[in-house]
Formats: sequence, C-alpha cells, structure tokens
Amino acid sequence: MTLGSLYLEARKKLLSKEDADTALFYAQELLCCATGKTKDQLLSQKGMYVGDRECRMVEAGISRLLDDEPLAYVLGEWDFYGMTLKVTPDVLIPRDDTCAVTDLVIEAAKAISGEKRILDLCTGSGCIGLAIAKNVPDARVTLADISKSALGIAKENVARQRLSGRVVCTAADALKNPSAFLGKFDIIVSNPPYITTDEMAELPKSVDAFEPHLALHGGDDGLVFYRSIAKNYRAALKPGSYLCFEFGAEQGNAVAEILTENGFTVLKRVEDFNQRERAIIARYDREDV
Repeated sequence: MTLGSLYLEARKKLLSKEDADTALFYAQELLCCATGKTKDQLLSQKGMYVGDRECRMVEAGISRLLDDEPLAYVLGEWDFYGMTLKVTPDVLIPRDDTCAVTDLVIEAAKAISGEKRILDLCTGSGCIGLAIAKNVPDARVTLADISKSALGIAKENVARQRLSGRVVCTAADALKNPSAFLGKFDIIVSNPPYITTDEMAELPKSVDAFEPHLALHGGDDGLVFYRSIAKNYRAALKPGSYLCFEFGAEQGNAVAEILTENGFTVLKRVEDFNQRERAIIARYDREDV
C-alpha cells in the first residue's frame, strides 16, 4: 500500500468517530509515527510503498483511538513547551493549560540572582521541571513524585532532554512532611491532583480509563494536596522564596485562601490559553521554618 492510500484509509476509518479536521490530524500523526516520516514527506512521497509492519502499526493505532485512548498514549510521546516527552498511562498527558504555571515559575526564577534550586512536586512526566531547566540555565531542578512508575518516565525524559547534569529525580509524598535530605528551595511548583470526588465520577472515558487516577483525584473538594503542600512544604522553602500552583476551574479563590492562611503572600494569579484562571504564585517571607 502507498503512503497516500494508507493515509486515506486511516482518515476514512477515523471519520466514523471524529470530525474532518481531527481525523486528518490523527491520520497524519499515526503515519508519521509508524513510518518515521515528517508531514511534509507524507505529501511529497505519497506514492511510496510501505510495508506490512507500518500498515499494522497504523491499524492498531486507529483501533486504540476509536476506543477513546488519547493520541498521546498511542504515539507514546507528546510535545510540551518545545520538548517532545515520553508519556505512558503512568503519567498525565502534558497539556497547554500547564504552560501558565510554567511561565510563572520561569519568570520568577529568572529574577533570582545566581544559581537557584527548584522543586517540581507531583512531577509526573517531568514536563514542568524540564521546561524550567531548559529555559533557566542556572536552575538546578528536582523532579519529585510518589509514583515509582511516573519517576521512571521522568528519568527517561531527563535523559531525552540531556539535562541529567542539572535535573534529578526523587521520591516524595506531597501529603507528608518533606524529608530533610531534600534541602531548601528557591521555588516549589506543583500541578497536584485537583479533581473532586464528584468530578471523578463524571470524567470522560478518554481520561477515566487511561490517565492515572493517582494524579487526578484531589479529595472530596479537590483541595487536599494544596492544604498539605502549603502547610508542610514551607519547611523546604528558603525565606522569601516562592510556591506556585496550577489549579482547576473555580479553585483560584480557595487556593489563594489556603496560601494566605499558611503565611504566604499571593503575588499573581494568571489565566491559561483559554482565558481560564489556572495558576498562582505566592511568596513565603517567614524565617521560622
């Protein structure tokens, strides 16, 4: 089968479930993954024949997509902040929404003179911490998660981005006091689980059946991790340092209140690309930790 025929067949099958633009995009991504070709090459070489292996890979990918599996897991990788990261169902798929908190941390880090230490707590794939390390050359970043499987993916992404000289991975529980060996940080950033118990029951299949619930469920009100991190991880912050959070829809006021109650001064709240309030940065000025 030629590349052109394989593309048309894939697009036709995907149209049974997706709109035209999505079917086109998915078909192109599947073919690029299976053949190792760019989208431009798919067009310029559409008369080239492909083997059975590539055809089977595309067919398997179509079946998975039609079963609501996210494209990122089918491809095994996803782009975030200019990086191509490995992703599996052990970690959340990096989303554009998370650029909001990443931007906040990069801005704050660049304003700190000299070398700075940054902790990405509940790191998952490592996307936030790695983006920071890529964009702040004098930052030393620690990626932390309770999930051993997630840390395995994060370590692979550190190697992919060639950042092992400045980025390390470690196990840490955001619901417990931080270990003293972590030391002190200039910035702690976290995109913790924040979906409420009621919302968990209404998740679409593409999320519920494939993405890790450990990284999604934030307790009955979705705020369990914010309370714990704001209270317990003050001990891992230098005086005058920063705590940054991503949060879910309509959670901004509650997260700001939690930070204030724990001695933080809220500096800025920002929106994501969809004009939804999504991230917050606060400073901790006390010296009693």
